[in-house]
Amino acid sequence: MAANFTEDNIKELKYRLEDAAIKCSERCLYQSAKWAAEMLDTLLPIDQYDTDPDSPMDLADAPPAPSPYLRVQDPLEASLEAQEAHKYLLAKSYFDTREYDRCAAVFLPPTVPPVPLSTTSPNPKSRHSLTPQKGKAKASPFAGVKEHSGSRNPYPKISQKSLFLALYSKYLAGEKRKDEETEMVLGPADGGMTVNRALPDLARGLEGWLTERREKGLEDRGQGWLEYLYGVILLKGRNEEEAKKWLIRSVHLNPFHWGAWQELNDLLASTEDLKQVVDLLPQNIMTLIFHVYCSQELYQATEDTYQALSELETIFPTSAFLKTQRALLYYHSKDFEEASHIFTEILITSPHRLDSLDHYSNILYVMGARPQLAFVAQVATATDKFRPETCCVVGNYYSLKSEHEKAVMYFRRALTLDRNFLSAWTLMGHEYIEMKNTHAAIESYRRAVDVNHKDYRAWYGLGQAYEVLDMSFYALFYYQRAAALRPYDPKMWQAVGSCYAKMGRIDQSIKALKRALVAGSYYAEDASQVGGMDGPGRKILDPETLHQIATLHERLGDEDEAAAYMELTLQQESGQVAQEEEPVSSDEDDDQSGSETQNRTRRKRQSSVETKNEEEEDGWHGTGVTATTSKARLWLARWSLRNGDLERADQLAGELCQDGVEVEEAKALMRDVRARREGDE
Repeated sequence: MAANFTEDNIKELKYRLEDAAIKCSERCLYQSAKWAAEMLDTLLPIDQYDTDPDSPMDLADAPPAPSPYLRVQDPLEASLEAQEAHKYLLAKSYFDTREYDRCAAVFLPPTVPPVPLSTTSPNPKSRHSLTPQKGKAKASPFAGVKEHSGSRNPYPKISQKSLFLALYSKYLAGEKRKDEETEMVLGPADGGMTVNRALPDLARGLEGWLTERREKGLEDRGQGWLEYLYGVILLKGRNEEEAKKWLIRSVHLNPFHWGAWQELNDLLASTEDLKQVVDLLPQNIMTLIFHVYCSQELYQATEDTYQALSELETIFPTSAFLKTQRALLYYHSKDFEEASHIFTEILITSPHRLDSLDHYSNILYVMGARPQLAFVAQVATATDKFRPETCCVVGNYYSLKSEHEKAVMYFRRALTLDRNFLSAWTLMGHEYIEMKNTHAAIESYRRAVDVNHKDYRAWYGLGQAYEVLDMSFYALFYYQRAAALRPYDPKMWQAVGSCYAKMGRIDQSIKALKRALVAGSYYAEDASQVGGMDGPGRKILDPETLHQIATLHERLGDEDEAAAYMELTLQQESGQVAQEEEPVSSDEDDDQSGSETQNRTRRKRQSSVETKNEEEEDGWHGTGVTATTSKARLWLARWSLRNGDLERADQLAGELCQDGVEVEEAKALMRDVRARREGDE
């Protein structure tokens, strides 16, 4: 796509982003305006296509030419906006000072007070008439919108620009009251049941307005802003299919409004949803940006995603937004070093930019980089103490210092500032797990999942919490949700396998653990991962998982298969993996004699490879001696003794004595071997 980008394309993109930044700002959509302005600032410069910089031509006197790329405004809308210009300035000044009700009242004078003046109603009939609406709003605030045949446009004849500002103010006023009613985070009133009481009226009014436009044939003359607001309101009321339809309509009418794309992303729970929606979207650069953003949100760090991102970076070479997407893709792939490097570059270039800094602090936390995390916390605090991102960074710093109470305090502060800040809910759940407050952890994770169904960390955290409570069926359900979101993360499948084992479903546990091995080798394919891959086509499998599979086979009474996996566990010390046979991917059991032959072949191969590795200084080394491999060595020594292979048992027992693990058991085994040999003689 970038290769086909011409100077005219760049100019058009420049005008479009400029127009989007101005119009979003006029409608008080400040985050979308900021996004458009930042992308505009990082757009590929086209100055080199202009005149010579030393030319004496004075451009200051040249009148600004109208952009040929922007859509001509509807004359009726232009006339209405001109008439309302002074009132619009007044309304916007109220909005900027957060007086949302006063802002809405400039264009839509209130007919009834927003809050009842008395708790008792003098007219019992009116009280009766309000009850069903209230009950209906609790179940689904917009259940009766389409059924109400008399729903007509209740708004006066004003421009779409003024109507959007008035309705958006009403919506925010309702959100503000909802936050006030819930009071403190995770307090008695914070059960997630409080709703925005303004939503049903807004939904009915917008439905009537849009219906009237459709009946008059003015549907294609919409500007996209009110369609976006209607989509947001429907999404808040859990009417996701209708919300998706109106948000897609909005991005067709107004493709450079980033807020609409973000809301649409929240509706996509899987890659299948993304594939279905992509065909319905406008074919322009915003769809490509949206596709990359959604792929990152769905943890799809694929070659196609990286290629699309690289194409976008040729058009926006210095975009911090695109760099952040790349860093997060590396983070999801567990390439923490590379992700940290990109975030460091962004911080050096824009030291006051706090967007996505909470993700950077998560990366530093996982890496255990306490000095760097302390520095980032200082930078963020100096910029703005009362941003949710800053609170999360400081909370992560205290968590790394094991000061969990202080960490919770900062995460709660982040949520006081923004109840929908996903990172804070998830991180607070982690802290409550550390503090053994399981019920608070469950509530935190539930709220995280309510905000974003795609947060696999919250699903995994719920599984952990229920596992602590010995509720394996619940834990299994949540672990499976996490594994569905992250199918290539071995940690997810290990948790699923562990749950199955606790429930006595051994065969399913073995299958899940085998998937964990396959997922682990997927990550090991990245040569930059330390200890993941050490040579062409040679991967280290997780010894702990192999040992668990062996133990499960032993529980099933299949000792030969258990021995095969114990051998594999032991081989991870030197990194040598048998190439001829693949017990990991095989689900079929061999007969006893075949297994015995494989075991003998495996022993000989291991012995020869170990000798070879000792001779080669630059040879490939595995995990080295670990507690798990020593357990496998002890098991194999006992198994060899039971099966009469005294030489192998003696050798393994001697190695155990050198390892310094289970020394007493090893010495007892050696005595047993010596006694058996003397008995045989």
